[in-house]
Amino acid sequence: MNLPLQLCDQIKAECVRSVLTIQINRPAQKNALSLAMYQSLADVLRWADTASEVRVVRITGSGDSFTSGNDLADFMSAPELTEAHPARQFMGAVMALQKPLVAEVNGAAVGIGTTLLLHCDFVYASEDAFFQLPFVKLGLCPEFGASALLAQRVGVARARELLLLGDAIAAPDAHRFGLINEVYSDERLSGEVDWVCRELANRPPEALAISKKLLRAGAQIDLEAVVEAELAEFAKCLSGDECRAAVQKLMSAEKG
Repeated sequence: MNLPLQLCDQIKAECVRSVLTIQINRPAQKNALSLAMYQSLADVLRWADTASEVRVVRITGSGDSFTSGNDLADFMSAPELTEAHPARQFMGAVMALQKPLVAEVNGAAVGIGTTLLLHCDFVYASEDAFFQLPFVKLGLCPEFGASALLAQRVGVARARELLLLGDAIAAPDAHRFGLINEVYSDERLSGEVDWVCRELANRPPEALAISKKLLRAGAQIDLEAVVEAELAEFAKCLSGDECRAAVQKLMSAEKG
């Protein structure tokens, strides 16, 4: 079905048999998220939450990446993370979503590409996918609740490794740590995610929404407060000398 929304070209969305599939479609830039892409993601998620025809939301990437995280040049052009900032709009829409959110990680998941997964109800990855939280390397701090949710998911010791060292981990290790649900070959991944989405779409939607709400409440984390505190520090880091130097170095290396 055609969605009653105007999305940017890099975000594709289609609803088929009650499953809304959102694809991040900027493969030449490893699906790096621009401000316009964040806004479109926020818009489509808010629409999905109230659309009766949608029972499950599925998110994936194009090419060989899920998403490489923020488009840093674009993101640093708007360092003030006000409530109207597209990235904040996106985070709020994800956290407010009452319907099951399923991630199909088809490749690299970097930065918010990994922290997003902490908010998904199911996460499935291809064998060649990898996960990385390079915030400290970029002169930044964790975002999207990762400072609390990651330790809860994989344990404090492992969370410190992932956040403070920022090294990439392969999909099998991510599964072993409990970060994701399962790893499949490239050939099997989409089919397995199809099956999960169909099963969820056939479950009573109100019971799903209530169960999702209770699971979150059981975590005993004031997630909104954690995200707000992180974003305040993230904004300071974003305009700081360490971040600017790290980003300039990264961009120079990419041009070279």
